[in-house]
Amino acid sequence: MSDLPTFSLSISQVERFAFDVTFDNEAWPPVRVDEPAPLGGACGPNAARLLGAAVGNCLAASLFFCLEKSRIPVKDLRAEVAGEIVRNDKGRMRIGSVNVTLHPTLEGVAPESIARCLELFEDFCLVTQSVREGIDVQVSVRAHAG
Repeated sequence: MSDLPTFSLSISQVERFAFDVTFDNEAWPPVRVDEPAPLGGACGPNAARLLGAAVGNCLAASLFFCLEKSRIPVKDLRAEVAGEIVRNDKGRMRIGSVNVTLHPTLEGVAPESIARCLELFEDFCLVTQSVREGIDVQVSVRAHAG
């Protein structure tokens, strides 16, 4: 058995393509996800946007961690994420690319002083590296009579 952390969450249908995601920490409110029109009502982000948010957040947190460990004061850090939807050879929509631009605002430090962190931070981003390498996803369906 691994001593590495795990995570869990549950997803419950609210209506049509709208679902509530409940995480494994009771202090966190559920997140509503939905598909954009015409499928859903766009009452929340869809899964592709959540993946983009996860990649962008992980990269921003990883860069911040490295800068903080290097005692480089960060006044502000923003990330912009743009995802491209493409069709595969079967005509199915897929996430073709995720482009992340990080905007750290440094306090009293020249931007070139972060060169070491720029070499390192991506490799420590759990989500980005997992997506880049491919994630083993096992799926099972257990239908219930209603």
